[in-house]
Amino acid sequence: MTLLNMRRLFFWVAVVCVPILVSLPGISGRGLHAHDALKGLEKSFFSDPTIIHEMPEGWENKPVRHEPSAADADIAVSLDQHLYPLFLPVIQEYAKKNNLKIAVSEGTCGIVTGMVERKTVDIGGLCCPPGKIDRLPGLKFLTAGIAPVALLVHPGNSIDNVTLEEARNIFKGKTLRWSDIKTPGGKKGPDIPIKPVGRLHCKLRPAEWQLLLPGEDLFGPGLTEVGAIPDMISQVAREPGAIGYEVTWNMARFKDKGNVKAIKINGYSPYDHARVIEGRYPLFRVYTFSIWEGKGVENPGAGKLVKFLLQETERLSGEHNVVPASRLRKAGWKFFGDELTGGPQ
Repeated sequence: MTLLNMRRLFFWVAVVCVPILVSLPGISGRGLHAHDALKGLEKSFFSDPTIIHEMPEGWENKPVRHEPSAADADIAVSLDQHLYPLFLPVIQEYAKKNNLKIAVSEGTCGIVTGMVERKTVDIGGLCCPPGKIDRLPGLKFLTAGIAPVALLVHPGNSIDNVTLEEARNIFKGKTLRWSDIKTPGGKKGPDIPIKPVGRLHCKLRPAEWQLLLPGEDLFGPGLTEVGAIPDMISQVAREPGAIGYEVTWNMARFKDKGNVKAIKINGYSPYDHARVIEGRYPLFRVYTFSIWEGKGVENPGAGKLVKFLLQETERLSGEHNVVPASRLRKAGWKFFGDELTGGPQ
């Protein structure tokens, strides 16, 4: 073969074969885009675990004192509205088995972090990673696992998959009708307006919606905001053009509020733990516990309880669809001690 013919051959390989390879599943921009979305999370999503928030003079020497309602408790725990129903039965079982009195209260992430800052609880539990203001002197964070967050649509919607870019354009208000979204088979979605629904909670810490759009000002003016999880389910269930987001367990938990459908992102299901662990499924919540360390604030019983809860997370992977921290660590996600601080490396 002459040099000229070899050059021609290489040219046609580049023109014909490369586009074919790029279009294959797992090599396509759809697959890579989702994977790339989780790279660099330690800089764009998680706060730096080495930077501790400064507190007023004398605060560090303040002991933990339970509130009057939990004055006689061996351990006081405050959990957000995700972790409370998830771990309360487990904590009650642990208390009975170990002959302990454990006081457990439910609140929002703001209420939980407020009780932690006032040093009225031994354990705090959040559905988000800690923000900069949460990293207090003597406070240690431990990650139980992550829960994939599904994009939810009305069950009558024929769309069952969107790309991450399409989802972002929907919530930005750039894509206005479902007929602008095409299914993998080339069919268009229903010719009805898209009604985005959002719950922009925990604005002071990295919440799951920030993996969709990193700032509340990026959401379009057509966004319907809801304040509670049941409202998210009911709003999407009754509006044919709606799209929202929530962990899959809450779809079943609040089924009495209406039926909703979880759709795929970039072809990946929120129930596919293998793809979640690989970083190809891009939306999730981070379930986090905090405990005190140091003289005057540390409760050894609290440390033992959290260690038990981390172990119990291993069996929550089924119905509750939680990926335990141990599986993330094995897959190369970044940790600082027992705290998740970055995506797959």
